[in-house]
Amino acid sequence: MSMIHSTIRMVIPGKKRGEALKILRSVAELSRVESGCLSSHIYGDLQENNVIMLEEVWRTEEDLKVHMRSDEYFNLLLVLEMALKQPEIRFNTISSSTGIETIEKARSHAR
Repeated sequence: MSMIHSTIRMVIPGKKRGEALKILRSVAELSRVESGCLSSHIYGDLQENNVIMLEEVWRTEEDLKVHMRSDEYFNLLLVLEMALKQPEIRFNTISSSTGIETIEKARSHAR
């Protein structure tokens, strides 16, 4: 079974940033307790002040679809309407995942 990695990158006007972050924090907190949510985080871009990204990982595509039909996801859609330009939205299917062992393996072959 494959996990789903969801990212939404949006450019929010400075005057709407506080309101957007308040809503996104609520969305992330509620998502974390939903069945099938493996993680939900909000990030700011250090190079572009008005950029906010929401990143979530879901156990299955069905778990994500249930989330998309929820009230909190509707609130996320309201934040997307605040964006200065079309948000970048990606849903990536992950069939496997590794960690530091991949770096260690690559580095050991470099010598």
